[in-house]
Order: sequence, then structure tokens, then C-alpha cells
Amino acid sequence: MVTPQSRSLFPLSSPHRTAPHHLTSHRPASLRIGSDHTLRFASLRIASLHLVRIASLRAPQPHRELLIPLLLHPALLQLRLPAGLGTRTWNTSPLPGALWILLACSAAAVAAAAKPYCDSGEDDTAEEQEHEQRREEGGSEEHEQVKEGSGEGGRMPEEKAMSDADFKSAKEFIEALEKKNPGEGDFVQAMGEIVESVWDWLKSDDGKPYLEANILSRFVEPERVVMFRVVWQDDDGATRVNRGYRVQFNSACGPYKGGLRFHPSVTLDILKFLGAEQVLKNRLTGLPIGGGKGGSDFNPKGKSDNEVMRFCQAFMTEMFRHIGPNTDVPAGDIGVAGREVGFLFGMYKKLHNRFEGILTGKPALLGGSNLRPEATGYGVVYFADAILRQAQSEDSGDESPLKGLTVAASGSGNVAIYLTQKLIELGAKVVTLSDSSGSIYDKEGIDDDKLEFIMDLKLNRRGRMSEYADKYDGVEYMEGERPWSVKCDIAFPCATQNELEKEDAEKLVENGVKCVCEGANMPSTPEAIEVFQSKKVLFGPAKAANAGGVGVSALEMSQNSMRLSWSREEVDEKLHSIMKSIHETCVENGKVDGEDHVDYVKGANLGAFRQVAEAMYQQGAV
Repeated sequence: MVTPQSRSLFPLSSPHRTAPHHLTSHRPASLRIGSDHTLRFASLRIASLHLVRIASLRAPQPHRELLIPLLLHPALLQLRLPAGLGTRTWNTSPLPGALWILLACSAAAVAAAAKPYCDSGEDDTAEEQEHEQRREEGGSEEHEQVKEGSGEGGRMPEEKAMSDADFKSAKEFIEALEKKNPGEGDFVQAMGEIVESVWDWLKSDDGKPYLEANILSRFVEPERVVMFRVVWQDDDGATRVNRGYRVQFNSACGPYKGGLRFHPSVTLDILKFLGAEQVLKNRLTGLPIGGGKGGSDFNPKGKSDNEVMRFCQAFMTEMFRHIGPNTDVPAGDIGVAGREVGFLFGMYKKLHNRFEGILTGKPALLGGSNLRPEATGYGVVYFADAILRQAQSEDSGDESPLKGLTVAASGSGNVAIYLTQKLIELGAKVVTLSDSSGSIYDKEGIDDDKLEFIMDLKLNRRGRMSEYADKYDGVEYMEGERPWSVKCDIAFPCATQNELEKEDAEKLVENGVKCVCEGANMPSTPEAIEVFQSKKVLFGPAKAANAGGVGVSALEMSQNSMRLSWSREEVDEKLHSIMKSIHETCVENGKVDGEDHVDYVKGANLGAFRQVAEAMYQQGAV
């Protein structure tokens, strides 16, 4: 006798439950051992057949004749109902005869639709009964054969997972990573660059302990990914919904640290790539912080202050449970400046009733650090200065090698604006900036007065760069174009990822560019980087060049912990020291044998990864 316990009406309501034998015993082995979807369809079909039988039995006698074709179906003749389903269970719920007929026919249709997805192509009659009998007698021969050929506990042997040492090349590892992360091109691109930079070291005697400990396979997996719904109301009272994320990538060296990005382009792919870059970038600073990234597909452009506030409050209402001054300390990024950070901080304080350094990039009155808005842009300039000094045969002394150089920069946010400010201070001539609508080319160069106009335009009024061209004579506005066709000595891509492509790189090289230093995160495509490196153009990668922002963020964390506030001069001095140290790490790990040339991409990746790998190794398999 089959009891209700041995045959549930819905046997696979949970994906973690084992499929009942009557659903698997007569299926091909491939279906029996691993296809959740097949088992679900089989469950649906069995349940539907039960329902046909019940409805047919419960229909009043005058109507039951209409269901004779269903009742005589071989599958129903061989089907035994769980105890009580055909009698007592339904006695309390009488239905009109027509509804019983409708119910029976509908269930039959569902059973028929499910059959192609769960059948092995064989008939569901005598064989079903035969296998059921075998099961009750102690198990089918087929089941015993599977058990004999399987591993411990009668399970089929699983495919052996590959360790780092099993991969023969970086390319093979990257291909496996791409297969495991389908549709995540930005993340695979970022990780691919890292893997190629560290592979030879991992295969060396120095890297062998980390290779055997599977450090690389552990590194490429985020420790935690949080995804949540953000519900808020606009000014019209309509309910709006966005998606929020926090990727806590690696905490081997300290609490997760990384910005929040509010932009329609935000996806998990982008945040994983940014989080991976952040881990190494943060390690290069030498400060005790891990790496992470977060954000939302919310677009603050065109929203009122109240709408932005309501969104930030809704966002923090979910995120607050995942962060803390010793756990995860977010900061700003694209779409998240002082205004947004202030709203986020206020909601966190309300929820936790604590005034603590939970966010960096805060306004000064909320515990923010001096020079934090300027830090990334200033840091990029300091790193470019160090690159040029390294390449010079003679020391230029106190005078910056940037003096007198013509600069093409993209972007017009915090990074580009304060990079321009520092370049003007050091005597360089910045001739381009851009936004998503196009680029401006000012052959006379942007001076302090013009920069003040840009700061008001972009940071306060949130206008378009075309207004700059309308205001100043002799300025060319290149609608829909990037600035890389302009002749320059040094280029600073500071807008967004993959903005500088192979064709742009070739044009820059053709126009005599000496150095390219990244201000945005991964703004150059791999093909563009290959062009620069093949032509021996000095190239400063983002994870090293734009680390000044997170460097000062870490300094803000220190100030919050000590309840201190350092002056602009103190912070600037520490920032300069951090960028100098990052440059030295890159040179030490990126020197090309037999050449004076430095591979800063390899130097940054390898120099940071070795430290993270050691920290992970010391903490064991966690």
C-alpha cells in the first residue's frame, strides 16, 4: 500500500527534497540523477493525473459519462491514489457537476502538456506498474545498477573540480572563469588582466604555496553579493522600484571598502568588476582595507532633491544591515556625491542611533575629510608626475615634468575637474573635457576662470558641456565624439569604463602621445592597452593611478576613529606620499628584464595581488 507519506501529491515542492522513486525509476539515468527541471515536470504531471482521477470520481453520476474517455486512459488505470484523496478529503467541498468536468479536463490538459518534458519516449502503463512493484519488493535492478556504479551512498560520482595547479595556462583559467560567469564581460575582462599579470609568479617557486592553496580560484569569487529591492516615491506620489547591490568582494586585508554608483548602467557584472579592481587598488595604498563595490540602477539626473533624498533613504533602509565601520564602509562614485552621501549617512544614523564613520566622502560637518572630493583627481596627477620622472634620464627637481605639456582629458565629474585644477597649478595646458553628449576642445587651454564656470555647470547646475562652448569664443564642441582625436602629449581618460578603444589609441599614438594615465575605472579596452604597450607609450592603469580617492577615504576612516580632523595641507602631504609609494610598488613588480621600460599594468596587479594572496594564505581556507 502506498501511503500519503510515501507518495506526496506535490513531491517536489522544494528543490532540496529527493525525488520520489516513482518519478525516477523508469527514466533514463541522465534524468534520474541530475535534471531538476525534468523532475519538476514529472511531479506536475503526476499531480495533474491525480487531479483528473479525483475530479472524475467526484463528479455526479449524470456527468461522469462525459469523462469516460479520461477514466479509461492507461495512465489513470495504472495510477493509485494516496489514501483519502478520492473519498474523505473532498467530501467537505462539493462542487457543481460542470465544474468537476472543467477541473478534470483542465488537469488532463496540464498532464498532457507536461508529458514531453518528463517522458523517456516510453509508455506510462505496464512499465510504471512493473517498476512500482520492484520498488515495493526492495528496489529495481536498474536502481541497483546505478548504486553499484556510483560513489559513496549510491550517488553518481561528481566531475572532479579543477584546482589552480590543474590549469595549464592563464588563458585556460580565464576561459573557465568566463564559462562560470556567462554574460559578465566586464568582470571577465578585469579578472583576465589580473590573471595574466600574476600567472607566471603563481607557477614559480615563490608562488607555489599560493597555487596549491587555490588562492586564485578563491580570489575571483566575491565573498558575498547582496541584491535588494529599493522602493521609493517620486514627487507625483507614484511608487518607483529600483534594484540595489552591494558586492563585498574581499576582506582579507581589512573591512570592505568601495564606492556606491547610482546610474542606469549599473549591473552586477559592472559592480563585480569594480569590486575586484577595488581590492587590488586598496591594497596598493598600504592601508588596512579590503575591497567592495555597490550601487543601483537609479538615475539621479533630472530628479529633485526630495526624490534623491527619498531614494537614498530607501536604499540605506536595506543596506544598513550589511555595513558597519569595521565591516564595510561605502563611499561615493558616479552619481553619488556629497549630497547623496549626506542623505545616506542621515538615514543610517536614524536607523542605528549612532554617529560613526560608516561612509566616507561625507560633507565636512558630518565628519568628512578635507581634500576628499579632490583626492582622486589630484592623485592621478601625482601618479602621472611620478611616471614621467621615472622615465626621465635626469631629475627635474622641484619643477614638475608636466609643466608645458598639452593634455587631453575626458569626463567632467569630480575626477576630471580636480585633475584639471591640479594640472593648471603645475603648469600643464588642458584642452579637452567631455560628458555623455560630446567633447569640448579649447585650444587656448582651460584656465582658472573657465574651470570655475565648469565646476558650477557640472557640480551645481548639472548642465551640459555644450554650454561651455556657447560661452567662450574659439571653443569647438564635438557633439557625440570623444576627445582622443586631439593632438596632445598626455591623455587622461576620466569618464567611464572602456571609453578609449583601439582606434582611439592608434590616433593618440599617431598624434605623438607620450603617456596615458587612467582616471576612471578601466577606461581603456584591452586592445587599446596593447597598442600603448606595443608602442612603449607610458601607461598608468586605473587601479594604481586613481587610488588617491580611496587613500583619502581610508584617511577619513582614521580621522573618524580618532575624532580628529586634519588640515588640507596634512591630507595633501599624506596623499602625495601614498601615490609615491604606489608608484614604487609598480616599478618594483613591473620592471621588464633587460629594459628600462616599466609595465605598470603588471606591476600594479602583481604588487597588490601578492599581498592579498599572503593575507588570504595566513588566514587559512576561509
